[in-house]
Amino acid sequence: CKSIAGKSGNQCKYCHTRIYKFELNLRMPETMIIEGETREERYNALLPQLKALVEGETDVLANLGNIIAGLRQAMHFFWIGVYFVKGHELVLGPFQGPIACTRIGFGKGVCGTAWKERKTMIVPDVDQFPGHIACSSSSKSEIVLPGFNKQGDTVFVLDVDSLELNDFNEVDEKYLKEVVKLIAEQIRLNA
Repeated sequence: CKSIAGKSGNQCKYCHTRIYKFELNLRMPETMIIEGETREERYNALLPQLKALVEGETDVLANLGNIIAGLRQAMHFFWIGVYFVKGHELVLGPFQGPIACTRIGFGKGVCGTAWKERKTMIVPDVDQFPGHIACSSSSKSEIVLPGFNKQGDTVFVLDVDSLELNDFNEVDEKYLKEVVKLIAEQIRLNA
């Protein structure tokens, strides 16, 4: 649009798009501000920022995209994404990292197993996991957490991969469960 002048709610005289002005001078953050030497300190700094990032936005895909991007940026994960339960498969949702598997069957690989068993899977060495699906041969360890709706059904899984062996533990599980709750809340708000 050539013109940012005009009253909020009016149409631009050049391109006829609706003009919206924000009364406050707010900017989207370009990066997460993460301080701390330990992973726990980094999660503690990150979680409130993720919550603030999605506050007031109603689009679930926009919010999930920002949650995933914020996690990868702040925690330096190799790959992170969400798979949604659709029928008898998990279907790829918002993610950050290399190209990923699009569909994963119930009980297949780490993601399908976390869905089937309804529990967090921490895999120190993916090459030792029976039936591991190698979306990327660079991935060495993985954590997958299921997310549930109000009825207790699994509706998505959060999948996080690392380039390092044995990179995930109970600290990651504890804080990523908080992220799963945030994602589940976003899905519920848009159901």
